[in-house]
Amino acid sequence: MIQITATDFKTNLGKYLTLASREDIHITKNGADIAVLSAPKAKRGWVDDLVGVIPSSDVDIRGLRAERLARKYESLD
Repeated sequence: MIQITATDFKTNLGKYLTLASREDIHITKNGADIAVLSAPKAKRGWVDDLVGVIPSSDVDIRGLRAERLARKYESLD
């Protein structure tokens, strides 16, 4: 973590944008934190979140979706 003043951030923007890819930068004004600059988290799809939940890796996602929708609309009858 790096802690810098807002004035320093404004003066050296390019430097801190580069550093933000490696660690969080806390920007302060009058001694209080006003912002945190950090690298974006890697985007993962919802399927990646299910790793370990679905027992088989050869799952048909479209089939699962159709099954879920069928159950949903069965309950409306």
